[in-house]
Amino acid sequence: MARRVDVAFVPEGIEGVYERFGFVGAVADGHLVIPVRNVERTAGGDPEAADPGIRSATPADLPAMVGLYNVAHAQRPWTHERHAGWNRLVPQTTWKPGSQTLVLRTGHTIAGYAVLEGRAFGDPLGTVTADELVAVDAAATRRLLAAVARLCWQRRLDRFTVREPADSLTGRIARHMGCSYEQRFPPSGGMMAAVLNRPSLVRTLEPELRRRAGGQLPDTARPQAIEALCGGDLFPDDRTLIRLLLGHWSAEDAYVHGAAVPDRYRSLCAAWFPGGGTPVLPAPYAHRLDRY
Repeated sequence: MARRVDVAFVPEGIEGVYERFGFVGAVADGHLVIPVRNVERTAGGDPEAADPGIRSATPADLPAMVGLYNVAHAQRPWTHERHAGWNRLVPQTTWKPGSQTLVLRTGHTIAGYAVLEGRAFGDPLGTVTADELVAVDAAATRRLLAAVARLCWQRRLDRFTVREPADSLTGRIARHMGCSYEQRFPPSGGMMAAVLNRPSLVRTLEPELRRRAGGQLPDTARPQAIEALCGGDLFPDDRTLIRLLLGHWSAEDAYVHGAAVPDRYRSLCAAWFPGGGTPVLPAPYAHRLDRY
């Protein structure tokens, strides 16, 4: 790996194994839990009335869905940009739940979609989970959430799960409606990463680090800080560095966990590593349909 790339990722690391090779957990697995009543209170109207703009998706809708997804998430750490022919929707079989996909059309365009976990033969109607829910704007997001809530109302369920990050458009709308966000931080296994070639990796990222730094240091001092990061004088532990680069930790998180940084670099490191969930650095997130 190190002869080909500077950093390596595994989406489902084996517990107690990958740490031996320098990997560290780098992404929290999180999801929104939304009470149906909160959606109904926000949406208003008849909870049983179907939205005429929402229908089941067809294969012809996939390119538009891919485009919506890339606009919403492609710049997010750990998220894959999807190519035009992407189709990792799960086919439904008798004993295996597949993907049930809804699309929202406004005029002749698709304004949003939701990919729901389907049901296998004999499964109880105990849960409703959306693996993805992406839309162009807040109004379309609310309509899709209302459609999922309507499905729950028909099944007499009081809440549903949406696997989207809390700082996404869907997450912000759900937080306004009232929801909870549940995260899992596995101490071992799960989504892990390792730095393989630190100097090369830092050099590749140097333009972005310079952009984030802005006016934090004089131009003459910034190269010294880059060299310190490159050589390991600044954040010498590669496991800390990978968490900082992905936004899993902020610089302040690193200090809490024992990282020592000279005072002259503190403000610069805060600009370099603001942590996920900010406009500068979205929270790292891995959608289920892109895991291998």
